[in-house]
Amino acid sequence: MTLWFHWLAAARLLRPACSRSRTFLWTLVVLMALSIREDVAGVSSFIRCCGLRGACYPHLLHLFHSQALPLERLMVVWTGVALRLFRPWLVRVRGRLVMVADGIKRPKEGRKMPAVKLLHQDSQSNSKAEYLMGHSCQAIALLVAGLGTCFAVPLACRIHEGLVTSNRCKRSVLDRLMELLAMLQLSEPVYLVADAYYASRKIILPLLKRGDHLVTRFRNNASGHWPAKPDVRKRRKGRPRLYGKKFMLRTLFDHLELFVQAASPAYGEKNVTIRYRAVQVLWKPVGRLVQVVAVDHPRRGRILLLCTDLDLPPLEVIRLYSRRFKIEVSFKQAVHKVGAFAYHFWMRDMERLHHGDGNQYLHRRSPTYREQVMRKLAAYERHILLGLIAQGLLQYLAVSKPVEVWQHFGSWLRTMKTDATPSEAVVASALRHSLGDFLSNLPLTHYLKKFLSNKLAPKIQAIFTDLADAA
Repeated sequence: MTLWFHWLAAARLLRPACSRSRTFLWTLVVLMALSIREDVAGVSSFIRCCGLRGACYPHLLHLFHSQALPLERLMVVWTGVALRLFRPWLVRVRGRLVMVADGIKRPKEGRKMPAVKLLHQDSQSNSKAEYLMGHSCQAIALLVAGLGTCFAVPLACRIHEGLVTSNRCKRSVLDRLMELLAMLQLSEPVYLVADAYYASRKIILPLLKRGDHLVTRFRNNASGHWPAKPDVRKRRKGRPRLYGKKFMLRTLFDHLELFVQAASPAYGEKNVTIRYRAVQVLWKPVGRLVQVVAVDHPRRGRILLLCTDLDLPPLEVIRLYSRRFKIEVSFKQAVHKVGAFAYHFWMRDMERLHHGDGNQYLHRRSPTYREQVMRKLAAYERHILLGLIAQGLLQYLAVSKPVEVWQHFGSWLRTMKTDATPSEAVVASALRHSLGDFLSNLPLTHYLKKFLSNKLAPKIQAIFTDLADAA
């Protein structure tokens, strides 16, 4: 039962994001359901896991479409809450926060869902289709470490493809990611860790303007320039030469005798020796010096890393990039455990989509139709964000109250390690087993109990009444 009080104390910090008290109470109910449900069958699963009356279903749907829960304000408030809750466990390097960015594509079969388009799946996994109809999202997460493990706390995720509101709009997916990072209103400098897709001037230049840095990976066909040697001849007219000899970055591996051996700083590796070489080259897309770290791993092969911070030690660059995959682990929990992307909201007045359709253009549509589309898109993003917040609350309990979580787990795992940080599934199981005691022992004057008093199913109300009388 104490777990729920810690959960509620953390969730109460989201109150400034809601315009009305009733909206906040419904938000608490949704977060509770996302935290404990056993299936991801849409909003109807909220009714089953919390024991609500069927009449609550329209109210839950209305919350995701309500303007009383502003999306951007909720992102800012949740970012501040996450920085406050995870402050003792935040990963910092040279005084900077470490954040991870990546994209996710989720299949959607609805023929009347805005922003659904044909997407190409770049993953090398053979369990994923090469092409799918769905939503393309980008997310930003905060890197946190505790009890010998490391995980990514999701802060924001939005749909960045599928809709074209104006034919004059030239913003790319990378531009939208930088806008998403700016929406978080971070007051501290950060290291942003991402994969090779984000090694672009559209990411690097805005980050450098903000005082942040990027750690990413080069593609195998990337090239660079050595800095130009100083000209000892008489000064000529015009700008001094900046770029020297051009070369392919992969040719750095042609001179392994210049590499340095060191113990691998990658996450989870022990007794592994790697070879690396760090050089500073001019990269023409950004027009400035960047640090390139060529890594020769005995089992994983060779990789070229990019870092815009010239003073960051090469082993630290390798260590940071090795933790990039933590956001993919976070995606897995968000999809299969929390169900943050399990929304099925259709738009009745929308024209039916066909398999293979691309972007949906709105600049020739009526203002009413555009407003309906944007309202539905906001509902999708609210569902995603509330799911990520619920996942963050589970992670907070896992890192701050691991002993209580394992005590209330009430089940069995073949690889159960009670001295390590429990997963989101373990925390959800512990919350699920103690929900009845929590609701029964709440004072009658508590705001949450008064709100749920007439919304629980009759059988559930009788059970809680019996438990309260027995206590």
